[in-house]
Amino acid sequence: MVNLCKPTPPRTWVHPSLFVFVILSLFLLESCATLPRIEDLYGPNLKPSVIIGPKGQLTPDQSKALIEELEKHVGPTDILEKHIALIGSISGIPLITGNRVSLLIDGEDTYPAMLNAIQNAKDHINFETYIFEDDEVGRRFSDALLQKRAEGVQVNLVYDSVGCLNTPAAFFQRLHDGGVQLLEYNPLNPLKEGKKSLLIQRDHRKILIVDGTVAFTGSVNISHVHSKTVSGSSSGGVPQMSWRDSHIQIEGPAVAEFQKLFLDTWTRQKGPELSKKNYFPTLSHRGDALARVIGSTPGQENRITYLMYLSAFTHARRSIHMTNSYFVPDHETVEALAEASRRGVDVKLVLPGTSDEELTFYAGRSHYEDLLEAGVKLYERQDAMLHSKTAVIDGIWSTVGSTNMDLWSFLRNDEVNAVILSQDFANKMESMFQKDIEGSRHIDRREWKKRPLGERVKEWLSRLMAHWL
Repeated sequence: MVNLCKPTPPRTWVHPSLFVFVILSLFLLESCATLPRIEDLYGPNLKPSVIIGPKGQLTPDQSKALIEELEKHVGPTDILEKHIALIGSISGIPLITGNRVSLLIDGEDTYPAMLNAIQNAKDHINFETYIFEDDEVGRRFSDALLQKRAEGVQVNLVYDSVGCLNTPAAFFQRLHDGGVQLLEYNPLNPLKEGKKSLLIQRDHRKILIVDGTVAFTGSVNISHVHSKTVSGSSSGGVPQMSWRDSHIQIEGPAVAEFQKLFLDTWTRQKGPELSKKNYFPTLSHRGDALARVIGSTPGQENRITYLMYLSAFTHARRSIHMTNSYFVPDHETVEALAEASRRGVDVKLVLPGTSDEELTFYAGRSHYEDLLEAGVKLYERQDAMLHSKTAVIDGIWSTVGSTNMDLWSFLRNDEVNAVILSQDFANKMESMFQKDIEGSRHIDRREWKKRPLGERVKEWLSRLMAHWL
């Protein structure tokens, strides 16, 4: 989904420009792109997931003991054996132990933590973001980056051409003039630097790595809409909502995996040669959390973020608690959630009560009836624009990242999710989830059946466009 993530406008049905965009997209999109079926991935010889610690790869016995210790505290769950083995086998991405993970809620927590890390940088700053706006928040970050560059710290920035469409060129020129190495992901101008214009392939990741020792990821862009209180009003005169988001800070060996993703993007996009810095310092044990850093790029056959979610839903034994901002699931995902509920799993989804993407909003609602019939509990967040993409399952498995529950994220974007195996972190995720529940409206199945015909028509029409949302 191409989402400029601008302040929430007054909700209307469909803006005429959206029709133009959709029509153009029909000619541009790879309509043959499909998602894999999870049953096709199971093999007779799934191996235990590789686990790496600060001193190297753990032996099979050490890995088994670590997983058994986790299971001892949370009870039996297929998440800790079958799921992590499947994802490890199909992705080749290891689990990494020895990490400290901090949960950051909204821009109120995220921006100070990121700026503090930037201000303490000594060697380099690698920054990758979908949106970098020229507003009070964007200027705070640009000033901080320029200050560190003036102190001799290498600063490398990747920003998405579509996400930053409304950011003036002068904003980035100032960074460039101050010595920041810039890379515009898939420029819309086909003549710019001789690169091919690829409208549908976007970099939706949010990654910050400082000195190779601390990393941040999640769903927070660099924009004032993520501030706790948003002043002013939208173009229609309606007060702007604050945006509800989730981010994490990671310290420990898993930081190297974020560094690899950033440098891979820089290489694939043919960015300018980077200065030789200590991008991969020796990383010590900082905590007890196991982490898996999952990055996806367009064209990958395994569609790893999609399979991560689908496998986790399939192997849940007790609870699935998820928030997602742009919820347009495919049939297999809906069935995995419904089947989990039917087998007794407590499935709760917090979804947007308002959205900056009308087609997506109604396409998501078109699945409510099937989910409600299966016993899935649905909630719509009120008084905030839900932009968070998180899940916590069976009190042990958590994910925070940039991936929306839609085909655009799964098929066409560069995305990144961190998976955390930690009871302590899962408890923090559950507390955050409960607060989202408290700020939400519960969707009653009987009342939902009584919704107006006009709403049903909007859902039906929007669902026809699901492949392009």
